Amino acid sequence: MVSAGVNFGTESIRGTGIDLGEELQQLKRQRNAVILAHNYQVPELQDVADFVGDSLGLSYQAAKTDADVILFCGVHFMAETAKIINPAKRVILPDLDAGCSLSESCPSEKLAQFLKEHADKNYYVIAYINCSAGVKAQSDVICTSGNADKIVHAAPGDRNILFVPDQNLGAWVMERTGRKMDLWQGTCYVHVEFTARSIAKIREEYPDAPVVAHPECTYAVRMLADEVCSTEKMVTFCKESPAQEIIVVTEAGLLHRLHKEIPDKTFIPGPTDNCFCGECRFMKMNTLEKAYDALLNMEPEITLPEPVRKRAEAPILRMLELSK
Repeated sequence: MVSAGVNFGTESIRGTGIDLGEELQQLKRQRNAVILAHNYQVPELQDVADFVGDSLGLSYQAAKTDADVILFCGVHFMAETAKIINPAKRVILPDLDAGCSLSESCPSEKLAQFLKEHADKNYYVIAYINCSAGVKAQSDVICTSGNADKIVHAAPGDRNILFVPDQNLGAWVMERTGRKMDLWQGTCYVHVEFTARSIAKIREEYPDAPVVAHPECTYAVRMLADEVCSTEKMVTFCKESPAQEIIVVTEAGLLHRLHKEIPDKTFIPGPTDNCFCGECRFMKMNTLEKAYDALLNMEPEITLPEPVRKRAEAPILRMLELSK
């Protein structure tokens, strides 16, 4: 699921007083572009986006449009996913340096070497969508945090499973499915900052507020949560919960969407033990001005060699088939 953006940003073009959000909308029409913003992007980008949501859902929303250009306000692997699914569209990323600690914890060349060294294990590779195109191309099937249970359940019983790159999501899925898997030792640096102590403390402050946490969090945090789910399911949980206050344990950018879509409820950001604010430095590298400049100059553009793109698309299509 995705949410459609409705408001224009108010940032001005280099102090000229021009409404940059409105200028971006006009440029979008000239370029026949669609603007996508991940749930963790800054509010200004969420407000100008045509769709706000998770990475895979946004890529398929773009595929439904007749746009020639995708401006993907997210991180690098998300723009790659958009290109994999939309090969005929040009994909632009506001900041080429907007990476991902989780994706970067599993470089494609290291995965290739690992699989070569452990060829006797005959691994069935399940890759979380938060990985590079090179890793996707080496995988048997892709999963999201929303469908990981189903994908793991469907894995062949006569092969060893290697789950990459998130060890916390993988452990959570093992708990739920009972399937044994070898886990790549990767993590999201944001989600591992939430601790059992910090969550216990916020629960004392808001004793009636349920806790909803992302499965990329550690086991200790997941055990304290009332619900563990993907960002899209978090939105659904918050809409359906009778609680008026909800503690949301994921990257803080999601709270902007929650406030917009559910204005009558109060959302408390999950705290950490230190001064860390729960914001991803990579997600916050994209700005309204960078988005405008990227669409104006049509760069940085994300391109993939066609053989890699096709190999990376195959496990995504397999996921869709298994998710029916």
